[in-house]
Amino acid sequence: MQTSNYILNDVKPLALNSALKPMQEAFRKTTFSHLLVVDDEIYYGAMRRSEFELIKDADFKLQDHRALLEPFYATDTMNWFEVLQYFANYNTNVMPVLNGEKAYIGYFELDDFLNLFKCTPFLHEEGVILVVAKKGTDYSFSEISQIVESNNATLFGAFVSKVKEDIVQITLKLSLHDINNTLHSFRRYNYEIVNEFEKDKYLDELNQRSEYLQRYLNI
Repeated sequence: MQTSNYILNDVKPLALNSALKPMQEAFRKTTFSHLLVVDDEIYYGAMRRSEFELIKDADFKLQDHRALLEPFYATDTMNWFEVLQYFANYNTNVMPVLNGEKAYIGYFELDDFLNLFKCTPFLHEEGVILVVAKKGTDYSFSEISQIVESNNATLFGAFVSKVKEDIVQITLKLSLHDINNTLHSFRRYNYEIVNEFEKDKYLDELNQRSEYLQRYLNI
């Protein structure tokens, strides 16, 4: 998918010599988390709204405070998922776009890329969400795919959703199928099942055995 089709130029960037009042007006007119600073197609960085709101100096000149600018940007050749990841990494809802010569050519808006994500099979297709966990050195996406496909299911998507110490959680979107065999297969490969299912025969059997053992010990 061509991300270049989503490049916008509706909001004019700040000039490097901007003073306090024009910047206040520019922020007032948008809901962007940042405003971009560009002079003669040269991108200098992005001013974060929360940082700007701390400025009280009436004589403030942006060019004297370049250290406040964050230098993040995307390129016009990135795929949509890379751009979405950049939005998350830099906690922003506006992403400057540079071309191959590093000249500023516009910006992306977060909402456009969230809408793209909503249309992917991961969110759009009816299916099952499964969260599994394993040591970061032991899991592989090829192994996960093999486990899913060996149980006659389709893997619509997978991503690492949490990392804590050396344990990685992977969120999967699977096609509708009998999930119990898939859960059993993941456990055989030493994956922990993080989320719960109403009908998990394996857990039911463990509970039944535990109850039986408890009754036996009480005889």
